[in-house]
Amino acid sequence: MNNIHPTAVISGKAKLGDNNTISAFVVVEDDVEIGNDCEIGPNAVIYNGARLGNRVKIKQGAAVSNVSQDLKYKNEEAFFYVEDDTTIREFVTLHKGTKETGFSKVGKNCLLMAYSHVAHDVVIGDHCIIANGVQIGGLATIEEYVIIGGGTPVHQFSKIGKHSMVAGAFRVIKDIPPYIIAGGEPLKFAGLNIIGLRRRGFSNDDIMTLKKTYKLLYNSGLNFSDAVKKITIEFGDNEHVQNVVEFIKKSDRGIIGR
Repeated sequence: MNNIHPTAVISGKAKLGDNNTISAFVVVEDDVEIGNDCEIGPNAVIYNGARLGNRVKIKQGAAVSNVSQDLKYKNEEAFFYVEDDTTIREFVTLHKGTKETGFSKVGKNCLLMAYSHVAHDVVIGDHCIIANGVQIGGLATIEEYVIIGGGTPVHQFSKIGKHSMVAGAFRVIKDIPPYIIAGGEPLKFAGLNIIGLRRRGFSNDDIMTLKKTYKLLYNSGLNFSDAVKKITIEFGDNEHVQNVVEFIKKSDRGIIGR
């Protein structure tokens, strides 16, 4: 059984699981699916195309799966997925996809803090923390275990690699490789995210190998292409180094400097 406040407006076409709590003045549109054990706070709006997993928490005034602000959007069918155990804090705005990909997504066990924004066709991986006021532009990709500090704008099409941390209030206009800390204006490599990696169970050997990898990339005097070749030869059998190399090779915007 669901606990629905009498002032909530829930479409009869929406699909609701069990044991959900829906607070006062919530609006849930027709093409919405909500899993089990979710909590939706007052004045939140769950728009068409929203697909919520289980145990999702959405606080007051949040907007989930609103239409894209991309001027090319022509009301084509699109979705916004929020996966299990993710918390969406107050006044967060989440915009569904466009014809480019058809969806936007926030993964499992994420925290999106107050006033953050996720634009169209963005994919956020599992276990990410997006702090207050972060603004993520369209078609950006945020990999798993990323932390983005408050007030940070992320340029459209940008990519942030797994296990990286971005300091608050700095612009992300180039891609940020995995496992690092980025800060400064313009945004620069500021070292390996050692504390984060240790907390997540990375071995000392893997951490040392990644330190050597990034020393070659940023401190050897080699250009990025030559550094990647040398990294592949010296450390290419390490799976985490392989992630770094693949990320750099696939970067369209180029990676941050030092």
